[in-house]
Amino acid sequence: REAAGAGAPSALPRVLSALFYGTCSFLIVLVNKALLSAYSFPSPMFLGIGQMAATILILYVSKLNKIVHFPDFDKSIPVKLFPLPLIYVGNHISGLSSTSKLSLPMFTVLRKFTIPLTLLLEIIILGKRYPLSIIVSVFAILLGAFIAAGSDLSFNLEGYTFVLLNDLFTAANGVYTKQKIDPKELGKYGVLFYNACFMVVPTVIISFSTGDFHQATHFQHWTNVLFVFQFLLSCLLGFLLMYSTVLCSHYNSALTTTVVGAIKNISIAYIGMLIGGDYIFSVLNFIGLNICMAGGLRYSFLTLRGNSKPTQPGDEE
Repeated sequence: REAAGAGAPSALPRVLSALFYGTCSFLIVLVNKALLSAYSFPSPMFLGIGQMAATILILYVSKLNKIVHFPDFDKSIPVKLFPLPLIYVGNHISGLSSTSKLSLPMFTVLRKFTIPLTLLLEIIILGKRYPLSIIVSVFAILLGAFIAAGSDLSFNLEGYTFVLLNDLFTAANGVYTKQKIDPKELGKYGVLFYNACFMVVPTVIISFSTGDFHQATHFQHWTNVLFVFQFLLSCLLGFLLMYSTVLCSHYNSALTTTVVGAIKNISIAYIGMLIGGDYIFSVLNFIGLNICMAGGLRYSFLTLRGNSKPTQPGDEE
């Protein structure tokens, strides 16, 4: 057992990377909610472009100053990355669109469906196996989501569609990122940089063709200093969220990264009950939220005990 664990990351970077991801994810949901709902910013795709541009700029300047290292571009990089760029832009657009169309509590509840999807994709794509106790915890979270979503009194079909698509893209993004961040290949910085580079131009084209870019440039609040500050903050947090996601997946598993996000979302749901003004209270919804929290805490407890470490059939270690 000691030999098997010798190459595994220690507990400290695993916990710190999870906390870093949870904090970034928490902050960006609140900032995006303010931009898309409180200010009624009409262009979620334009916001995604800003986040991609911030990622490219920060990583490129960091590479020039030798702060980070990743390989220079060559013709093999698109092959190494595929299908991450497509998943990446789908995750961005569906996530930002769903945030603007649902109340915070229901947005965070429906995001729980990412967890069983991640579990399933890790089993299919990465060949991992999880103990029954972890699977039970995952489906407790899903059960709570079903109960809460079933009692949603502010049903929005378009919002539900976007958030469920976002769940699928997020699960696929986590699993494929875990597969692609081999330091001998692109590494975590290379994955982030080239993902953003490949997708920023198609996203700009889509934004122009759909009128999203026109709506953004003619938005009335560009002279509002507080709005501009929050927009730039969202762009910075978009980079930090992508970086923290890769970091957490590197030190943990894609499933652990997803569950950390779910636990974070529960706290946002409770905040959404008190602020925002778009939460409609019902007993079943509240019970469902608490079942989700119980499942998430159970998963965290098992992770800290070390019971969630997945196994791969045929792996010598």
